Formats: sequence, C-alpha cells, structure tokens
Amino acid sequence: MQRHKSPLAVLAAIVLGTLAPNAAGALTAQEIDRLVKALSLDEITAVMREEGLSYGADLGAELFAQGRSGWGEELARIYDARAMQDALARGLEEGLVGHEIGPVLAFFETGPGARFSRLEASARRAMLDPDVEAGAEMSAAEAMDAETERFALIDSFVATNNLIEINVAGALNASLAFSRALLDGGAFGGAMGESEMLGDIWLQEPQIRRDTTEWLYAFLNLAYGPATTEELEAYVAFSQTPAGRDLNKALFAAYDAMLIGISRDLGETAARLMAGQEI
Repeated sequence: MQRHKSPLAVLAAIVLGTLAPNAAGALTAQEIDRLVKALSLDEITAVMREEGLSYGADLGAELFAQGRSGWGEELARIYDARAMQDALARGLEEGLVGHEIGPVLAFFETGPGARFSRLEASARRAMLDPDVEAGAEMSAAEAMDAETERFALIDSFVATNNLIEINVAGALNASLAFSRALLDGGAFGGAMGESEMLGDIWLQEPQIRRDTTEWLYAFLNLAYGPATTEELEAYVAFSQTPAGRDLNKALFAAYDAMLIGISRDLGETAARLMAGQEI
C-alpha cells in the first residue's frame, strides 16, 4: 500500500467565521472550488502522485522479478493527479453536508490557515528528497528530546486531530484493499486465504505506527518551521472548534476513500499482470 509517512491567539471572528454559513445544506460548486484552493489540494495531489509513482515502481520490482510491460503505464493511469483531486473534492462535499463552511473558508482563505496550507504543500514536496526527509526526522527527534515549546504545540496539534490513529487506520485500510484485490484476482494461487491475509496485515500495524509517527512529526516540524508561535496556537485553537473538527473528519474520510480506491486498483492491476493477462 502507499506510504503515508497522507493543522491562541486568533480573533474570535476568524475562528467562528466571518462569512455567512451555508447552514444545513450541501456545499455549492463555488464553495468546493474555494475550499480545494484554500487547502492547496492541487499541490498536495501533485506531490502524492509523485510519491505514488515512486512507491509503485518499488512495488513492481517486488512483484515482478523480470519487470512487467505495461506496469508503468498503469501506474500513470492510477496516480492521476486531477482524478485524485476530484475524488478529494467529492469526499469533502459529501462529508461537509449540513455543516457550516463559512468558518473553514474564513480560516483558510484569509486567516492563519492560508499560510499553513501552503507550508504543508511545500514541506511535503521537499520531503520527496530522501536527504531532506532524513534531515527533517533528525530535527524532529532533537526537538522532541529538547521538549521545545514549538514541539509541544505540534504535539498538541497531532493529539487534537488524532492524526496518528487516523493515519494508521487509513494505511491499514489501504493495505487491506490492495491485498484483497490481489487475493480476489488469484495472485496467491490459493496459497493464502482471507484469514491468513488479515493476519499478515495486522502484523504490519506496529511498523506502520512507528513509520507514521516518525514521518508525521518530521513533516509537521518541517512544515511549520516558518510559522510563529501565535500562528501555531491559532491552528490548534481552530482544530478544537466544531468547524475544525468537522473539516478534519471530512478530509480524512475523503483521503481514506481515495487511497482505498487507488490501492484496490493497484491490487487488481497487479493480479492481472501476475496472472499473465493482458491489460
């Protein structure tokens, strides 16, 4: 499955929203477009595409000892940045039905969130470089050991949004979707059943948790490095509001659905190739 190594000093008007809420109704197309732009989802999905292509190449090397014609083309189809962005937009639209969008747009368009979304996209792209990722992990470990004020705020942000548990669950769900697609496609030749597959996936949980925790703190420490203490406090405060909680829930549900779909497609495609079937 894909690596997922996948945000108090703020005026009440910003936290509570200065835009008129779209109360208890579906989001308009304009609101969705504004939200996608405010969250920098175009940049995020572009980076996720690069991560996916790299992961897919490694996966292909593991699955196909001699390589397999067509795998690269299928990876390009599966990791389509525009399709990924559209999937996230649909997920947000569904997840935010009946919730106020005004506070979210206010925070991420004109409030402190406007800067954070760009910082997150930039850091994720930077961490495509293994050297940058290693350096970020070292810096985060040092900040943790020193118990800095900034690390405490990042730790509060992680806890407030339940980021580790959500990301671990998402990774396990994606791994299950991939393995089940392989199993259903006959890739294991009957050598593995459903119970064995589930057992193998669950055995991955401790390592996934370690990798997720390490990557997440490294990413956030790098991303939020340029932010002030007041801005970080504002982000944590927003995450604790109803609007912040609603957004977090909708966003992770959208990511989960998208990544499960991608993982299932990867498994189905790999199974066809392993069975010698033409794509």
